Amino acid sequence: MPASGAVEQASHLRLVGIGAGPANLSLAALLHGDSGQPNLFFDRKPSFTWHDDQLINGATLQVSIFKDLVSLSDPTNRFSFLSYLHEHGRIYHFLNAQFAEVPRTEFRNYLAWAAEKNENVVFSETVERVDFDGVFRVTTDRRQVTADNIAVGVGTVPWVPEFALPYLDAGHFHVSRYLNHARNLAGKRIVVVGGGQSGAETFLDLISRPDSERPAWVSWVSKRRNYFPIDDSTFTNDFYMPEYSEYFYRLSESKRAELNSAHLLSSDGISESTLRAIYQQLYRLQFIERDEHRFGLLPNRTVVSADRTATGTFEVTLRHNDESGQSQCLPVDAVVWATGFRPTPKKFLDPLKDRIETENGEVRVDEDFAVAWDGPPDRKIFVQNAVRGQRGLPDVNLSLNAWRAQRIANRLRGCSAPEMAMSFIDWSAKSGRGTQWTA
Repeated sequence: MPASGAVEQASHLRLVGIGAGPANLSLAALLHGDSGQPNLFFDRKPSFTWHDDQLINGATLQVSIFKDLVSLSDPTNRFSFLSYLHEHGRIYHFLNAQFAEVPRTEFRNYLAWAAEKNENVVFSETVERVDFDGVFRVTTDRRQVTADNIAVGVGTVPWVPEFALPYLDAGHFHVSRYLNHARNLAGKRIVVVGGGQSGAETFLDLISRPDSERPAWVSWVSKRRNYFPIDDSTFTNDFYMPEYSEYFYRLSESKRAELNSAHLLSSDGISESTLRAIYQQLYRLQFIERDEHRFGLLPNRTVVSADRTATGTFEVTLRHNDESGQSQCLPVDAVVWATGFRPTPKKFLDPLKDRIETENGEVRVDEDFAVAWDGPPDRKIFVQNAVRGQRGLPDVNLSLNAWRAQRIANRLRGCSAPEMAMSFIDWSAKSGRGTQWTA
């Protein structure tokens, strides 16, 4: 999608965004229409995508629909989810549908709409390098533009164990390419690896297919001790409020790592509705259809190898995490890796690499997500969705997407946002809240 108007012709910009996923789309939406902040966002993809090959029928969003691109920072913004429904003439239909959990495909379509409506978002253009000589010089495969600041929001890439890499697309595939491969699994022995929402949705889809499309056997392997639900309770959700993010940022590196591990299920657990649907389908298979040999549930195990046999199938070896020395070998035809994502490499920043501070593998950021580097203080490199170690689990979650983008937008404008009501929870002993008593 080409840019148009004054921004396309601008010789110099206030901000260049690299990547146009939900994080940078939020920033682009909050800056849209601000003549004092001319901006342009580049994405190498031909058009907007958001986990398109994982949009299994029935997959739902795990956060509130109010956690869209803008609503929690600017509910009047034209790029809100409500505006999307209004423009498509289906607000009443959406309300009447009474979704307990919003279909993920609907949210993906909303994001695509926001990208298409924003003339400052450009697809099919790859940023190749970023140099600095008083201004940022951003070179793409089509042109060079200059900017006072850049915002990097290139998202994540699929991760699988190193021993699986030789077999990708040849019997093994990451869940991010699930729909592309799923049609060819009928009658095969499958193992799904990963105990989060993606693994659960994949397992449910495979065991719920009609006989003509169903695999012969599906095993579901997880490192976790059981198939745990997401903790979406009221006080746990305070971890996904701005005040807690600020508290987390001020903690030591070791304490932040400890908290991310302890609270992982507040972000990476399985929706209750998905777990219930799986259990009900297993009941149908075993007790109603009496087809009990169709599935295997194998939590608390680690996949240690996956070797190809002489017949072209695979032997997947599992190590039990409690029973020392105990292992199992699964003969399978295909492996689905629902093993998450890692930050996307940012080779385009290589010209600046020696000028940027890092912390435990992440670029170091300040309270407004600006990178610590040796450049002028009025020239910022903002990063989004890339500092979970410093900002906690919400950094890779949609919950604080709009708030984070607003922090960046305010930094660019030299202003601050209206203060929100504080959390009911007094996170820090330094605040003194909750200890004041009167006679």
